[in-house]
Amino acid sequence: MTRLFFIRHGKTEWNLDSKYQGAHGDSPLLPQSYQEIKLLAQSLSSIKIAHVYASPLPRAKTTAEKLIEALGRPIPLTIDERLIEFNLGKMEGMKFTAVAKKWPDVLDNFRHHPDKYDPSIVNSESFESVIKRMSAAVKDYVKKYPSQNIVIVSHGAALNAAINGLLGMPMAHLKDRGGLSNTSTTILQTTDGQKFNLEKWNDTSYLHKTTIDPTDTI
Repeated sequence: MTRLFFIRHGKTEWNLDSKYQGAHGDSPLLPQSYQEIKLLAQSLSSIKIAHVYASPLPRAKTTAEKLIEALGRPIPLTIDERLIEFNLGKMEGMKFTAVAKKWPDVLDNFRHHPDKYDPSIVNSESFESVIKRMSAAVKDYVKKYPSQNIVIVSHGAALNAAINGLLGMPMAHLKDRGGLSNTSTTILQTTDGQKFNLEKWNDTSYLHKTTIDPTDTI
């Protein structure tokens, strides 16, 4: 059995500011995120990790590098373009409130009704495209490391789509599980690289947060 540990990158300045980063935007990790990555590492300390794969965007790449550093053991890291965030087109760099004002239906469908989302309105990537590229990457990793543990560091929107796609969720129900928090862990299992089962969704228990900041998940 292969176990896949999907990690959303640490929280950034734009996350805190409720602003879309997408595939072309980026902002630095918050100072607190470096401590949270250490807590993530502690939660994975007993797991033998064969390989870490990460998106090339700095917020994810840095999270992966700091995670390996905190684990304190040599783990190979590969940067894979297929793990990049959802290309959000015209929405990138905009605050959520501005997107809601300009394209209310687009935002609502992106968040809650992927089956009704029309990417052409904002020149963005489609859910189908994200799921296809991310799923192909994950299946390649499983082929290379069967019966081992793999860590994948990527982004909230892309991971949400990909994970639920791998689980076979229909497009209309792709968002039923809700969002993924910064520095969260979601674990899937597979025995054949084709059928995937959910072991854990959006775990942040190791961060020891007493209150939930809504900007951690959106």
